[in-house]
Amino acid sequence: MSRVLVLQHVKSEGLGIISKSLKQKKVGANFIKIFNGERIPRGINGYDGLVVLGGPMGVYEEEIYPFIKDEITLIKNALKNNVPVLGICLGAQFLAKAAGADVYKGKKKEIGWYTVELTDDGKSDGLFIGLPDEFTVFQWHGDTWGQISNLSPAKCLASSELFPHQIIKVGKNAYGLQFHLEVTEEMIKEWIDVNDKEMASVKAYINPKKILKDTSRNIKTIHIYGEAVFSRFLNLVYK
Repeated sequence: MSRVLVLQHVKSEGLGIISKSLKQKKVGANFIKIFNGERIPRGINGYDGLVVLGGPMGVYEEEIYPFIKDEITLIKNALKNNVPVLGICLGAQFLAKAAGADVYKGKKKEIGWYTVELTDDGKSDGLFIGLPDEFTVFQWHGDTWGQISNLSPAKCLASSELFPHQIIKVGKNAYGLQFHLEVTEEMIKEWIDVNDKEMASVKAYINPKKILKDTSRNIKTIHIYGEAVFSRFLNLVYK
């Protein structure tokens, strides 16, 4: 059986609907629960893929979160060995950093439902082919990244009005999604509750009630997109 290693930074940000795709593809998953102090291996040996989930920390906060260096080392090892990588939100930022980009705070936070647009590269990519040129996704981030180093061939597959990098592809099979296709309605409700201080800091332009209303309207559609994308990613992993 193929197996992926999953890095989970906080308890509330789990696999969501990725779990369904794993079961359908009969791919096993081992977790490193970083929030429990579990150590990150330096190499990806023994695994057929790497999934890096989201979290509230910043890639540039190494002094606060010592595990960041180890996580970047692991992702670099996966890239070196052509092991498929899927980074979500913070995971996408880690992937960008491992590929040579600077990660930094954006001008404004994206929290809620926003439109992203596929680039020409995104429209023709195997993971996203057939998706609408523009579609609405769930966002919860404030950081972004700059140009990827020329030493790591990378493409931008999608962008948005506020953030030019919404999907990146590094090499042949490493993908970073700035947004969340994996979320369930229950996860979104929990995030609003557990991140109440962050929500208070952006109350001038982000309304939790509107987010929940938009969630009811959009969640089924992004699950259709998410199931397609995750299934296609796991095709890269499956042996």
